[in-house]
Amino acid sequence: MYVRNLKSGDLAQIDKLAELTDPTAKSVTLHYFSGEEVGEPELVEKNELVFPSGEKLPKCWLDPHYRISF
Repeated sequence: MYVRNLKSGDLAQIDKLAELTDPTAKSVTLHYFSGEEVGEPELVEKNELVFPSGEKLPKCWLDPHYRISF
C-alpha cells in the first residue's frame, strides 16, 4: 500500500499493512521512493502520513479508543 508523507509530500510504500491498520501502533516501517529506486526502510509516525490523494488515515487506524467519547 502506498501513502504520502504529510510534511514532505514524498510517496512511500508500507512494508506491513497490519502495522498501518493497528490502532495501538504509533509508527510504521516504510520505504520512500527516490526516482525509480526504493529507499532503505524507515520508521515513521502514522500521524505524519496520508493517503496519496491527500485524504487523512481513518481514525480507527490511529486511535485505539476511537469509539469512546469522554
